[in-house]
Amino acid sequence: MGSRGRPRGDGYPYEDDDRDAAARDPEPEQDAPAAPPEPGGRAERRRLARRVRRRRRTRRAGELPLLVVVALCIALILKTFLVQAFFIPSGSMEQTIRIGDRVLVDKLTPWFGSEVERGDVVVFKDPGGWLGGESVQPTEDPVGIKQIKQTLTFIGLLPSANEQDLIKRVIAVGGDSVKCCDARGRVSVNGSPLDEPYVNPGNVPSEIRFEVQVPAGRIFVMGDHRANSADSRYHLDEAFHGTIDVQDVVGEAVVIAWPFGHWHRLEQPATFRMVPDQARGGRRAPRRRRGGSSFA
Repeated sequence: MGSRGRPRGDGYPYEDDDRDAAARDPEPEQDAPAAPPEPGGRAERRRLARRVRRRRRTRRAGELPLLVVVALCIALILKTFLVQAFFIPSGSMEQTIRIGDRVLVDKLTPWFGSEVERGDVVVFKDPGGWLGGESVQPTEDPVGIKQIKQTLTFIGLLPSANEQDLIKRVIAVGGDSVKCCDARGRVSVNGSPLDEPYVNPGNVPSEIRFEVQVPAGRIFVMGDHRANSADSRYHLDEAFHGTIDVQDVVGEAVVIAWPFGHWHRLEQPATFRMVPDQARGGRRAPRRRRGGSSFA
């Protein structure tokens, strides 16, 4: 039998009904995949910034050892050829230089033919036996601090308290005649008496009488604290009458660098500019560098 005349809803829906149902209840669509972030977006910029920061940190970490090596090399060059710090362990140069002061010593100018002059304060190697009684043993540092100080001393950033060197003032150079004392108790060089305001207050120029002809290439030295300085005067009976070979001079002390309260330049006293150069027939010695005040 045909379906004509059958009422709807008898279990045999028409095709139109199927289409209507599909339209009313469409199948759920699957979620579309997320689109990739657009180039130049905020998230991408953050990732790039983090990557740049990591690269910079890595580069810096790799450069640090090289910078340390370069700094150490520069410090060693400065110590060897230019400037070195020295610790003063005794009072032989008071009040000009006091115990515990740190002085900077110019080691460069001798490389250019500069000669030691009268009035210079110089550091020189112990000729043998001069350090006895003058040096002061430094206090023992705790473990760790001691090793750090040794490292800084080796590269020249810290002065050593154990240097076998002395510091004194040059009174006469090769060819000079140095004598003490004249009628007023003064030291004279080539017959010219010295006015010595740098001598430690309360000291006389010298309690030891002497007369020395300084050999060529050597210097006669004295400490400013004349009552507490085992200088050339105490070695007159030795070879060369207590004079020092200029080859043993480490350099010229140019400034007291520490403590800051003692800071000042060590200039050539004016009294030495009045000394005639005996080796040049009585003419005054030419000055090779800096002027100076009357005080060291």
